[in-house]
Amino acid sequence: QVQLVESGGGLVQAGGSLTLSCAASGPTFSTSKMGWFRQAPGKEREFVAAIAWIGGGKIYADSVNGRCTISKDNAKNTVYLQMNSLKPEDTAVYYCAADRRATMNQWANNYYGADYWGKGTLVTVSS
Repeated sequence: QVQLVESGGGLVQAGGSLTLSCAASGPTFSTSKMGWFRQAPGKEREFVAAIAWIGGGKIYADSVNGRCTISKDNAKNTVYLQMNSLKPEDTAVYYCAADRRATMNQWANNYYGADYWGKGTLVTVSS
C-alpha cells in the first residue's frame, strides 16, 4: 500500500508563493504518475497538475497553468507543487494522488479514481 503525506500548506497573502510537497512511501514503483488535486469550500475536487515518474511528462489545469510548476525527486519519492502569484480563489485543501495506470488526459479530466490519496494540506490565500 502506497502512503502519501502532503506538507507545505499554510496562510499566504495574495501574490505570494508556496511550495507543497508530497512524500510517497511503500511500493511506489507500482505507480506511474502522481499529481495534485484541490477542493475549495463548497466546491468539487478539481485537478491541478500531474507528473509521470518516468520521463517527467507534465500536465496542468488551465486555472493554474503558468503559475504552478510540478516537479519530482525520484530518489526521495517526492513530488512538489510550486505555486506562484497566488490568488484568493486558490484557497483549498490540496490533495496528493498517485495512480498506476491513468493517462495524463484522464488526470486532467478530474480523475477521481486514483489508486492512492493523501489526507490533504490546507492552503489559504488572503486578499
